[in-house]
Amino acid sequence: MGILIEVLGWIASVLIVGSYALNITGRLSASSKTYVLANIIGGIFFVVNTYYHKAYPSMIVNVIWVIIAIYMISKKKKNNAKND
Repeated sequence: MGILIEVLGWIASVLIVGSYALNITGRLSASSKTYVLANIIGGIFFVVNTYYHKAYPSMIVNVIWVIIAIYMISKKKKNNAKND
């Protein structure tokens, strides 16, 4: 179980830092579905990892991170539905 938790943590790191790097270099828009999904999945994986390690402050930050990303993707879906 411990190895799975560590793998999830590393995947989370790659998703969040990778999407951020692509964003600041202009290769991926912060409003793109890919960017937001990378943040949702990465955030969830970090929540699992930090909960396992009892790093509760980091866990709370990542819960908030996921909530913000979910809000943004749902807002984008609503805007797309209005424009159709």
